[in-house]
Amino acid sequence: MTVDSTTPDTATALLKQTSLGTAAARNLATTTKSAPQMQEITSRWLLRMLPWVETKGGVYRVNRRLTYTVGDGTIEFIQDGSDVRVIPRELGELALLRGFDDVDVLTAIADRCEQRDFRAGETLVERGAPADRLHLIAHGRVSQFSEGGYGDEVALDVLADGDRFGDHALLDDDARWEQTAVAETAGTLLTLSRSDFAAVLSAAPPLQAHIEEFKSLAGRGQNHRGEAEIPMSAGHVGEHELPGAFVDYEARPREYELSAAQTILRVHTRVADLYNEPMNQTKEQLRLTVEALRERQEHELVNNREFGLLHNADFKQRLQPHSGPPTPDDLDELLCRRRGSKFFLAHPRTIAAMGREFNARGLYPDHVDLGGQQVPAWRGVPILPCNKIPVTKERTSSILCMRTGEDNQGVIGLHQTGLPDEYEPGLSVRFMGVDEQAITKYLVSTYYSAAILVPDAVGVLENVQIGRWPSR
Repeated sequence: MTVDSTTPDTATALLKQTSLGTAAARNLATTTKSAPQMQEITSRWLLRMLPWVETKGGVYRVNRRLTYTVGDGTIEFIQDGSDVRVIPRELGELALLRGFDDVDVLTAIADRCEQRDFRAGETLVERGAPADRLHLIAHGRVSQFSEGGYGDEVALDVLADGDRFGDHALLDDDARWEQTAVAETAGTLLTLSRSDFAAVLSAAPPLQAHIEEFKSLAGRGQNHRGEAEIPMSAGHVGEHELPGAFVDYEARPREYELSAAQTILRVHTRVADLYNEPMNQTKEQLRLTVEALRERQEHELVNNREFGLLHNADFKQRLQPHSGPPTPDDLDELLCRRRGSKFFLAHPRTIAAMGREFNARGLYPDHVDLGGQQVPAWRGVPILPCNKIPVTKERTSSILCMRTGEDNQGVIGLHQTGLPDEYEPGLSVRFMGVDEQAITKYLVSTYYSAAILVPDAVGVLENVQIGRWPSR
């Protein structure tokens, strides 16, 4: 007995149907399909904007003039509850202790550092007062002010976690503060008095020898960039005796080795044999794999600790925003630190925060044509998005500004072309055979790095607040 489950309405409709229905017809039709889509793909502006330099041998050496300015890095601390201590070896970031590696002496200096908590608005030092101690900022923001040429107060700098001020006070008995330091936020710093440093110095002959060497280095001629000075004479008349000169180079220049990003693509032979129409399965698998590798390549160029731009930017080229959000004044400060800036690079959320600050001030950024695409710009410098720049849980991020190219002493990308089984420049796809499970394997590899030719090629605006909305 057959049970008819057709409802009266459906049965009536079937009796009235005079042609083949669309639902049945679809069983004989060819479906129009899209190529496989991938959300991870981004514009990858950094890869597009960097000039890529051929790196034979897998290593690129950056030769520079000899520079005496050392020990300008940030300092790290250890936090144990409310107690904060400086890591002894981190004291080597101070110019006068750079290269000194006696851990016992450094520990003795670290133990004499005194913790001081400060509140927002507190004046930490007064301009013109005697300077007798070094200040290491463990946490918080501190603004420095001085008197301008017309008697008004001028903002000089903003310091944050890991910065310090008062280095000169440790060796100069007559030192005075050249600026006023005011806390913008509550925070913690460690102080080292001149007397405590002198006590350690008197009991450590190796440290005494190191300080004498430091003083002799400081007495050598330097230009405003800290490079060894080239003596010369100008404006003289007659038979003036000209100074002799030569250009000294760094004895141990920085070398950048090409880094690798690799993966093994697996495609079953049955899939490649039977399901290759209308799209080639191996080709589509390879296309998406290459896209993922290029995304990882850009991530490494930004974040890798060995060669990534965020970690390798010179400490003197790291700035702090004056009020938190990315204001036009902060972008101007970033631009003025280098010549020939080619572009800004920022997280899309940071670019949105820039737009809010522009709108609050009634400013409208320019737009420039970049490869046929209109992009926002400030002072004619394009502002490009890069979602590889980290955003912290506190909603802070960084903005990069850079000059590019070998001829401009800027930032360059490094790769090597002409690889065996090359699929794209600097990327190879190598057949690895078919295993016992009938799976075809391909090794997909790309080799890359980035080099900063001179320190001012890259600037970073750090700790930019992107979650604060401007008041109207």
